[in-house]
Amino acid sequence: MEFNLQPLNFPSDNKRPFVIAGPCAAETEEQVMTTARQLAEKGCHMFRAGVWKPRTKPGCFEGQGEKALPWMRRVKEETGMLTAIEVATPEHVELALKYGVDILWIGARTTANPFAVQELADSLRGVDVPVLVKNPVNPDLELWIGALLRINGAGVKRMAAIHRGFSTIDHKLYRNIPLWHIPIELHRRFPGLPVICDPSHMGGRRDLIATLCQQSMDMGFHGLLIESHYNPDEAWSDAAQQVTPEVLDFILEHLIVRDNVEMTESLLSLRKQIDEMDDQLMDLLTRRMRVSREIAMYKKEHNMGVVQTRRYAEILDKRGAQGSLCGMDTGFIRRVYEEIHAESVRQQMEIINK
Repeated sequence: MEFNLQPLNFPSDNKRPFVIAGPCAAETEEQVMTTARQLAEKGCHMFRAGVWKPRTKPGCFEGQGEKALPWMRRVKEETGMLTAIEVATPEHVELALKYGVDILWIGARTTANPFAVQELADSLRGVDVPVLVKNPVNPDLELWIGALLRINGAGVKRMAAIHRGFSTIDHKLYRNIPLWHIPIELHRRFPGLPVICDPSHMGGRRDLIATLCQQSMDMGFHGLLIESHYNPDEAWSDAAQQVTPEVLDFILEHLIVRDNVEMTESLLSLRKQIDEMDDQLMDLLTRRMRVSREIAMYKKEHNMGVVQTRRYAEILDKRGAQGSLCGMDTGFIRRVYEEIHAESVRQQMEIINK
């Protein structure tokens, strides 16, 4: 399936990608207006704030609800910025449109539920408003595409995907690990669909935001969704991942946006070398699988099991160490050989079970 899309036409400066910035949550009218004025002074064109907050556990601040929507309208009237909020139910959509909110986004928890997304899609039929769809909490590209297709199928043509990283039990550096290959694959399949990066939720820490912004620009992302609060240390939710408007302006001033220029002869030559080496890799893999099938015949004749765990562990350890010596990440090499081994086992099983 393909998307039926129209350009977002979001305002931005020539030197910067488009940026939607504002606090994690609309806490008070004073907090919203103070942050909005400071962002407007720094050249921000679009203001975001959480009106309804889907918290992981009850008892946390869950947003001011409809009470905050007049504050968003005031932001638009006094600063000229477009406004953006998250919606999770048809009632949210109805109220957002009633108060003139310009941009809607669907959060990660909602994206993971096709029933909820379909209800939102039905409530958006006949409405001309940009809708941004965050990736689901789990790394499921098809689920993300499904949510985008449901919204687009309702007639919403101004759309974008938001990459905010993926939840994992093993929290290390990032709050939500980037897994950049997933949004890259989304863009490969649907090159006309803009992809926005949410470094705030991805990093979970303000000191990671600048690096994540630059990485997203290096990979050709179209815009940024960033949490900014005039006094982030006192924020009522997600204080650690918000930056002041001044810090945000500093990050954006130092952001390098890559040009999409035509390939030079030098780059074409290098890519040709890559293609030739990929051909060689395919030839080697084919020959390796041929040997694996010969091993399967031997195992079948001698009534041996397919998987020899000691041999498998030896391969992973040896090639992982070898990869490290060659300047490659050990984990990467292990994952490559895990996939090669899985295919080898599959082919051997076909022969042994004939």
